[in-house]
Amino acid sequence: MQLKFTGDIFEWRGPAPFYFVRVADAPAAKIRAVAAQVTYGWGVIPCEVRIGKTSFTTSLFPKDGGYLVPIKNVVRVPEKLEVGQQVTITLLINVN
Repeated sequence: MQLKFTGDIFEWRGPAPFYFVRVADAPAAKIRAVAAQVTYGWGVIPCEVRIGKTSFTTSLFPKDGGYLVPIKNVVRVPEKLEVGQQVTITLLINVN
């Protein structure tokens, strides 16, 4: 399943800063429909992500009925992504 959406980068401050983009409502509903088939536990969904010219593998985190895409610094820095910036994300979820 391939999904494309736009969202804002935000920072979560814990012991170290983490950056995320919330999956838009319509794609999140499609993910929820297949979540039981693709999760490897705790509702976490493995996926491939494309932002700009960069592709990477990660896992979506369930949060408040939706999902968050973690944005690693190895992606954020080269793509020049900043907190509050709107980005377009393409997700690929392997649905068997």
